Amino acid sequence: MTDPNADDGQPNATADDTDGPSPVLRDDASTRFPVPDFEDLPGDIQERIAAETERAGFTPNVFAAFAYAPEQFRAFFDFYDALEDGALAREEVEMIVVAVSGRNHCYYCNVAHGALVRLYTKQPTLADQLVANYRAADVSDRHMVMLDVAVKLTDHPDEFTGADVERLYEAGFDRREAWDVAAVTAFFNLSNRMATFADMRPNDEFHTLGR
Repeated sequence: MTDPNADDGQPNATADDTDGPSPVLRDDASTRFPVPDFEDLPGDIQERIAAETERAGFTPNVFAAFAYAPEQFRAFFDFYDALEDGALAREEVEMIVVAVSGRNHCYYCNVAHGALVRLYTKQPTLADQLVANYRAADVSDRHMVMLDVAVKLTDHPDEFTGADVERLYEAGFDRREAWDVAAVTAFFNLSNRMATFADMRPNDEFHTLGR
C-alpha cells in the first residue's frame, strides 16, 4: 500500500490528527472541478472525512471530489451509509456495484469497489470477472440472478418488468433484499455518472488492496 500522505499527488490539505492518519484531500481527486481545502469545509463534513480516513487508512478520493458540493456530499454519503448497513450482505452490495460500474465503464468505481469485492469475498479474481463480463463470474446461481437484475435495470430499464422482480424472489431474496438490489443499482448508476462527469481518479491504494 502506498503512503497516502506522500507528496507525489500534491495533496490539497491535511487535518492535524495525532491518533491516526490525517485526512488528505488531493488536488487530483477530480480533474474537472476544484477540490476544496479541508479546513474550509463545514465541521460535520470534516468529521465524516476524518472517520473514513481512520477506517480506510487513507482518504478515498470520492470524499475529496464530492466535498466540492457540501450539501450533496451529505446526501450522497448518508444514502451510501444506508446501503452499506442495509438488507444485503456487504459482499453482495459490492458485487452489484462492480457489475454495474463495469457496464458504465466507471474507472473510479471499478477500481475502488473492485478492491472492496476482493476484501469482502476473499476472491482475488472476482472483481476482474465482474468488470469484464459478469456472466463469466464465479458466483452462485442466486448471485447471478441478482447481477442479471441489476444489469438489466442499468442497461434496459425500459424493458424491466415485474417478472424480473419475481426472479429475485425465486432465487431466495425477500422483499427488503430485493428493494436493496434496486437501491444499490440505482445509486451507483448515479455515482458512476458523477464520477465520469467530474473525472474522479481512484487512489493508488485501491489498485493493490486485496491482491
